[in-house]
Amino acid sequence: MGGSNPNVARWLGDVRGYFPKSVVQVMQRDALDRLHLTRMLTEPELLETVEADVHLVGTLLSLGKALPAETRETARSVVRKVCDELQKKLAEPMRQAVTGALNKAVRNYRPRAAEIDWDRTIKKNLHNYLPETGTIIAERLIGHGRKRSAMKDVVLCVDQSGSMATSVVYSGIFGAVLASLRAVKTSMVVFDTEVVDLTELAGDPVDLLFGTQLGGGTDINRALAYCQGLIERPEKTVFVLITDLYEGGNQKQMLRRAAEIVESGARAVCLLALSDEGAPMFDQKNARALSDLGIPSFACTPDLFPDLMAAALKGDDLTGWAGGHDIKLAGV
Repeated sequence: MGGSNPNVARWLGDVRGYFPKSVVQVMQRDALDRLHLTRMLTEPELLETVEADVHLVGTLLSLGKALPAETRETARSVVRKVCDELQKKLAEPMRQAVTGALNKAVRNYRPRAAEIDWDRTIKKNLHNYLPETGTIIAERLIGHGRKRSAMKDVVLCVDQSGSMATSVVYSGIFGAVLASLRAVKTSMVVFDTEVVDLTELAGDPVDLLFGTQLGGGTDINRALAYCQGLIERPEKTVFVLITDLYEGGNQKQMLRRAAEIVESGARAVCLLALSDEGAPMFDQKNARALSDLGIPSFACTPDLFPDLMAAALKGDDLTGWAGGHDIKLAGV
């Protein structure tokens, strides 16, 4: 019951790749007892003394079906609490960064509240400044032009192997925020050796996270093949692959598919981790190969992810963006 241990979630997931299903179930049930999670989830007073964070969420998600039926609802409440706290912290910066990055050349003079361009509105109405009250009367509102269809497409492709537990949690939060933005069409895909499209669950990060199955092997090639089918407007698409690049499938085909995504005109970036832990373990050979294809690979902290998405949506040089934030590129 000490401090968070990010390796716990990885271990709970990795055992699926090394042992038969029956053995894994025994080991995970034993982990429940050794980590005191069963007691924590059945005794509310004990749960109140534990600081819930992304690592605890990762551990709960890794245990999955091993959780006793009577504690699953409590587990969801723990995940909900962490997700709510993270959304309060991360949602608004994400919305502002993405909204600010989209094309605002077309002006709208009858904007709704969410469409008002406050900088231009204030400049346009400076002559209506009232010194006695210190306010500006906004006689004329100027808004950002809105298109009926999404202005950009974002495809988040997330590795759900055991080593990526924290990244999966943060990806779920950001996926839900992006899905709430009308100007962005968001697809959320998770994979291990199978590929699961969770786009329909992206409206609720808790449902989305419980739709994942942390652990097991990794078939990036299969995931890329599926995501290629989601890219309908390459020139308006940002493809974000979140993985440590340890490929268990066909490496040559994986790189060929990655090259095809870039050649189609889509913007692509590989995040080796989306977490607070810093530099992760990753396959340096594959990172170097992706770099040669024009796909930068690096770890990104959650607080920088909104800026990264803004840069990608604007078409900025992502290699230059990383350098400007003192982020070391992998494979360079």
